[in-house]
Amino acid sequence: MRRLMYEAQRALASPVRNPRMATVIGRLLGAAFLICFGTGLYSHFLQEPLGWMRFATRPEFLYQVTQGTHIVAGIACFPLLLAKLYIVFPDLFAFPPVRGLVHFLERASIALFVGASVVQITIGLLNTYQWYPWPFPFRQVHFALGWVLIGLLVIHIGVKLPVITRYWSTSSPSDDHLVDAVSGDRSANAEAVRLWGLSRPGGVTRRVLDYIDATPRAESRVSRRGFLTTVGVATTAVVGLTAGQTFTPLDAVNLFGPRKKGVGQQGVPVNRTSEQAQVADAALAVSWVLTLAVGGTERSFTRDELLALPQTSVRLPIACVEGWSQMASWRGVRLRDLADLMDADPETSFRLISLEERGSFSKTQMGREYVRDPLTLVALELNGETLNLEHGYPARMIAPGRPGVLQTKWLSRIEAI
Repeated sequence: MRRLMYEAQRALASPVRNPRMATVIGRLLGAAFLICFGTGLYSHFLQEPLGWMRFATRPEFLYQVTQGTHIVAGIACFPLLLAKLYIVFPDLFAFPPVRGLVHFLERASIALFVGASVVQITIGLLNTYQWYPWPFPFRQVHFALGWVLIGLLVIHIGVKLPVITRYWSTSSPSDDHLVDAVSGDRSANAEAVRLWGLSRPGGVTRRVLDYIDATPRAESRVSRRGFLTTVGVATTAVVGLTAGQTFTPLDAVNLFGPRKKGVGQQGVPVNRTSEQAQVADAALAVSWVLTLAVGGTERSFTRDELLALPQTSVRLPIACVEGWSQMASWRGVRLRDLADLMDADPETSFRLISLEERGSFSKTQMGREYVRDPLTLVALELNGETLNLEHGYPARMIAPGRPGVLQTKWLSRIEAI
């Protein structure tokens, strides 16, 4: 069995399957995961902030960049993970499978890391298409799995740290010799036996191994430079052909992104429609009013009354958690002006309530940093036209640096909290 496992490793040997290449691809993959984790944490806490948290409102396109980077880095993980698995695949045939506690931790962490990585980046990709063929809540599981992945990554780095340190910048001549012994021609077999401590059995097994030894070995056609070039081209392609949904210069080559810039009603894509939210009747009713509640005081505004207040025009992107974004022109009433009309304390945060009765974000919270920002509007117009029903008519919220799910559509009530 030991010899057969060894022969399997020899058959799979390649100039690119060595510790140096594993380290090169591994650090790129690790960087991609860390970028995903950091930007994912930022997005999560924007949506579910802890009580003490405050967030930057400038630059106003901050969330557009961070979430776009999150999606791009996640997509880049696909070719990088496949490349890393290609490099280390022969290690599956190592004998004995486990050589001690450290080796067991290494193998267990790799198995869990690979499995969790595949699940994480796959459900993340499907989320960009708003397809959820699973029974669990995406946002909570995606967040928890991110912590699991980082923990496994730390364990893996800790176990492999001597190898990573050794091959971080250069390859090792001694280990190149081992690779040559495994991947070279049959004349290297005696040296491999000496290095690996193998012995030849007798009987049928020996005849099988003699046949293997007599079979000409195909030369590897993949060079290290060619492999890195292939991985680089593949990563650039999958990123470049989807990143256009966030980054305008790449919009022309956005072939795989689920959203295209400028495509949608009033030139802005729509994620959740009025039909899905079941708000059309309430939003179009002549009795609609926007109610502001501060302390024990309430005041209601019709749409005409809101239009009669001082209007402000701003240009802000709508940026969604799925990675797409679109710059647009908005016009409406500053939220801080409405708060001042109600004599709200400058430190007051608000709860935004939609006409949508069900849904994860039918009620959202807005911290004081957004309430007092001069770019935060109760928007009544979009791109020079009356706000379309699909974009939140009769009134919606728009604020700098907030995820699209928090830019509450079909507003009905704003409460001080």
